[in-house]
Amino acid sequence: MTPVVSVRGLTKSYDDFEALNGIEFEINAGEVFGLLGPNGAGKTTTIEILEGYRRRDAGEVEVLGADPETAGLGWRGRIGVVLQSSAMYENLTVAEQLAQFAGYYEHPRPVDDVIELIGLEEKRDTRARRLSGGQRRRLDLGLALIGDPELIFLDEPTTGFDPGARRRAWETIRSLSSLGKTILLTTHYLDEVEQLADRLAVLREGRIVASGTVQELVAGTPATEIRYRRNGEFVVLETDEPTRVLHELTEAAIRRGEELEGLEVRRPSLEEVYLSLTQEDK
Repeated sequence: MTPVVSVRGLTKSYDDFEALNGIEFEINAGEVFGLLGPNGAGKTTTIEILEGYRRRDAGEVEVLGADPETAGLGWRGRIGVVLQSSAMYENLTVAEQLAQFAGYYEHPRPVDDVIELIGLEEKRDTRARRLSGGQRRRLDLGLALIGDPELIFLDEPTTGFDPGARRRAWETIRSLSSLGKTILLTTHYLDEVEQLADRLAVLREGRIVASGTVQELVAGTPATEIRYRRNGEFVVLETDEPTRVLHELTEAAIRRGEELEGLEVRRPSLEEVYLSLTQEDK
């Protein structure tokens, strides 16, 4: 299967600062791909190159079968972009905003379909200036979807959302994936990645330090933790053989006629794996 996005040896520097150092990854059709990393890791530079807004220094980049640097208007009509923040026509209603943007595309989605998809039916005739922050972000998403794009860039799409609004946004993103849309997602919310991403890559200082599914990244950690309380103190064991060690512990406890209080077996969470990969302070 030909990937929707293909990146090979991508590099970019700003004067003496190396923002990207030979990164490589692919995104397949219909996939939700998470691009993670701390501030300054190179996420925004990568996305802007893929969107055709920034030139690369070296490497090969193909998005929807074209080089973003030289792709034309027809190609731009096939992508949708949700920025971290965007300007709106404050005096236009939700429906009017979407209709305005629909006019920029050759084959837009029906306005009412998009309004239903982003969950703003009750705000259809509300002016943008009267929308809450979460509602404005949903409208941002609607503006990216009105052209019926094949590939959607979501840059921190749920920043500032309350928990309920985040869950509704996740449902929208899942529905887009079920429609066959390909999504590149950047976010600092690791629970969002766990809920939505089929695969992900972690950037650190311009390099990809890990990639794969959430399960693969977590499974690739060196040890499982077994915790229990003995004589009032917690004992923490790290092991690559949790089944064997747990069997030995429980067998010994049975012989002594004791219970292993507070027994817990756990693998590191995605957050812990991410922190270890990016060396951020916990």
